Amino acid sequence: MRALHADTGYLLYRLGLRSGQLFNTFLQESGLRLRHYAVLRFLATCEGALQRELSAQLGYDPSAIVGLVDDLEKLGFAERRPAPDDRRSRIVVLTEDGRAFLRDTDHAGQEVTDELLTPLAPAERETLHTLLLRVAGDRLA
Repeated sequence: MRALHADTGYLLYRLGLRSGQLFNTFLQESGLRLRHYAVLRFLATCEGALQRELSAQLGYDPSAIVGLVDDLEKLGFAERRPAPDDRRSRIVVLTEDGRAFLRDTDHAGQEVTDELLTPLAPAERETLHTLLLRVAGDRLA
């Protein structure tokens, strides 16, 4: 029988947990969690998104998205606006305060990744990232 650490899936799971712990520690002061940060990062790449799009893109339960967006609105980092193509729908957009938060935390976020990947040389980190993108493929979209 194989040892637990011989299972690549288990290693990915454990590293994901560790990464989440490091990010949540880094975000603790702001009152946010990694899930909030992911929503902000996603919103920074678009002109806004419906909550159901956020759910699909990030892989979060739709009910969780409602709470995350509520939290981000309270902090002034995101807001719901009427969708340009359907006034009955609301899109979530990143505010200027949200953009400033991301700019202010960008370096610290990179430090978290650096801490997680300390054992790897820069070229190995790049290779790992490339391989993870390939494994994830279309499942990230």
